[in-house]
Amino acid sequence: MGGTRYRRQVEDRVNAELIERAQAGDEEGFRLLVDPFRRELQVHCYRILGSEQDAEDALQETLLAAWQGLQGFEGRASLRTWLYRIATNRCLNMLRAGFRREAAMDEPTPVEPPPPTRMREVSWLEPYPDVLLDELRDQGPEARYEARESVSLAFLTALQLLPARQRAALVLADVVGYRTAEVAGILGTTEQAVKSALKRARATLQTASYGSEQDPPPAPGSVTERDIVERFTAAYVEGDLEGVIALLTDEVSFTMPPLPFEYIGKQDVARFLDTLVFRPEHTIHLIPTRANYQPAFGFYIDDRNAGAARTIGLLVLTLAGSRIVAITRFEPSVLPRFGLPRTLPG
Repeated sequence: MGGTRYRRQVEDRVNAELIERAQAGDEEGFRLLVDPFRRELQVHCYRILGSEQDAEDALQETLLAAWQGLQGFEGRASLRTWLYRIATNRCLNMLRAGFRREAAMDEPTPVEPPPPTRMREVSWLEPYPDVLLDELRDQGPEARYEARESVSLAFLTALQLLPARQRAALVLADVVGYRTAEVAGILGTTEQAVKSALKRARATLQTASYGSEQDPPPAPGSVTERDIVERFTAAYVEGDLEGVIALLTDEVSFTMPPLPFEYIGKQDVARFLDTLVFRPEHTIHLIPTRANYQPAFGFYIDDRNAGAARTIGLLVLTLAGSRIVAITRFEPSVLPRFGLPRTLPG
């Protein structure tokens, strides 16, 4: 305890010196002041907006507003809370304005996809590279969700069902760990309003079946996760439909943001894969990566006319126990963020 208190005292003293420098117009002092918060602020914006690119725009607006408004910072709340207030309100402004970066859609496939099981309510969602998530700080002591769960595609999809202010309140309270009074201060509202928003938001997540009874995912890099990934890779590359289906849960879903189609259950997912993916003329390549603390792959198919393999997008697996409960295919435009090429040499 004593060591923690001492470290905080040192941090407070350093921050006070940097704030004084930054308020005097020292840009380097400002950079040193806000750099420790950059990644967590960007991920905070990502949770609210569902897009890494939009989150980066919100972060840059936040830092500009903080630089311009630093003279008015009086230290009534911590610097971190002050930055979260700016970032949250930038995100809410973007949502109110209906701002959405235009999604770069892949070329339409010449083969008609089978009818989907249903149309999704949430189609706007992008993946986030694990290499950036590794820079995250620990969440607050009152956070309900662990860092891994709070960036899972299932949680983010459920978040997008919420109205903007409910979404912001839930992220601030249940993910970042702010107390109700602090959330009220950040959102510029009352504690009672925050409590009401949280009650409605949590009820919506429960109705959306987020957190429903299913086995937890295996630990990243564990023997179980490696086994699933290796078996999935071998079956997918070989076009072994039965091998892939054997790895899926009965309630598995296959989605393709920003397209609203959703295929649910082994039968419908098998129908989709058999129609569009595992075709005789397709030679498949998968390059492993990670997104949202989940196994992922750059997905490529040989283009015989070009003498190369062209990308089909990014596949992300959501695991439950020793099975796959969801497969999400994102558009090829996300690949550069994962250091993956658009084509592979033939």
